[in-house]
Amino acid sequence: MTDLAGHAFSTPRMRRIFSGTTQVQRMLDFEAALARAQATVGLIPTEAAHTISNACRAEELDPDAVLAEGADAGTPLIPLVRALARACGDAGRYVHHGATTQDVIDTGLMLQARDGLDAITTDLLGAAGTCATLATRHRDDVMVARTLLQHANPITFGLKAAQWLAALDDGVRRLRRVRDEEIALQFGGAAGTLASLGDHGDTVAGLLAEELGLPSAPLPWHTRRDRVAAVVAALGITAGALAKIATDVVLLAQPEVAEVSVQGRVGGSSALPHKQNPTDAVMAAAAARLASAQVGVVIAAMSHEHERAAGSWQAEWAVVPAVFHHTAAAASRVRSLLESLEVDTVRMRANLEVTGDVVMAESLAAALAARIGPQPARELVKTLAVRAARHGAGLRAEAEADDRVSRHLSAGDLDRAFDPAAYLGSVFPFIDRALAAHADLADSG
Repeated sequence: MTDLAGHAFSTPRMRRIFSGTTQVQRMLDFEAALARAQATVGLIPTEAAHTISNACRAEELDPDAVLAEGADAGTPLIPLVRALARACGDAGRYVHHGATTQDVIDTGLMLQARDGLDAITTDLLGAAGTCATLATRHRDDVMVARTLLQHANPITFGLKAAQWLAALDDGVRRLRRVRDEEIALQFGGAAGTLASLGDHGDTVAGLLAEELGLPSAPLPWHTRRDRVAAVVAALGITAGALAKIATDVVLLAQPEVAEVSVQGRVGGSSALPHKQNPTDAVMAAAAARLASAQVGVVIAAMSHEHERAAGSWQAEWAVVPAVFHHTAAAASRVRSLLESLEVDTVRMRANLEVTGDVVMAESLAAALAARIGPQPARELVKTLAVRAARHGAGLRAEAEADDRVSRHLSAGDLDRAFDPAAYLGSVFPFIDRALAAHADLADSG
């Protein structure tokens, strides 16, 4: 991925993990480990295993040529095994013994996926740490909540940051879970029986898994693609959570809102000299959409034919790395934008008052509900709000002038009902819960 999209919608680390050279090296790691495992049980000579292991270096086998030839052959394993066998001399006859193409490619992908999940998790944890700081610092800073992009109730920016924090922490747990539960060795031979290894098949599989540092799957999973689908789905969900954070920042950074600003990577306009675009947020949202959109390809392609797929498996070769690239870009961008985020609490308070005191309508209704019942209270406050909008006098003024309110609520009661900081419900327990859960996650990491 060396074009504009490759740079914009991936990260340097993920480009290394899913580079052609790394892909070939991971397949060679399989071949080397297979040779060592088979030598352990006496299936091939120990000296041959040493020769094969020493020859399994991608840079010496021309990865670009292997992959280019593999495109014509329908699999990179044919040219790779041929090149490796040539490099091994007499020991070449033992290369790839008992394995099939999909064993090597799938296991190589699992090794890449493990590294890719770790890379994304690192950025998620970094972003989450910043959110924890924001949630703590702005715990009490009141702002207006927005539902359907309209003013709703008071919240605090600490709660908004805590919601971001919870989403990021959920992403960490999700990716760790699929790393622990779904990343596994693929080894079944031509039809999933390891018949060519005789009585040694299961033993070799266990040794191979140990050599590669991978869990050994109970059965070969050539055409059961739930492992790959679970990894990709977890990435897609995580990307969606990252898009939500980026979208919030884009909206909060609009000049007419201006409750936050991004001081990191800021893009300009080729036409408008004054423009300062929240580049990280915009690109994170775009990358996340690209990731989520491709999850369906993998899930739709889970219907593999019998013991080897004709097309569905091959589609994964393009889509799975792409989802890793795009999710990594989203995670990196969100981490960057959060680390450079500036919060304007004065503007938040001013925006809370843009629609006057009508944002406290629910608070007034709650105060009245204890006296006249919830439904009558809502109907009365709705009437007062309509009247306030018509007269421009404000909701409190209308409430004070209406004896249906004044007979039940004193001036002190109205002070409390119209104080945004006094109508925050469970905001603080929610923030504390998110912070405590994050601390536990960080300690377990």
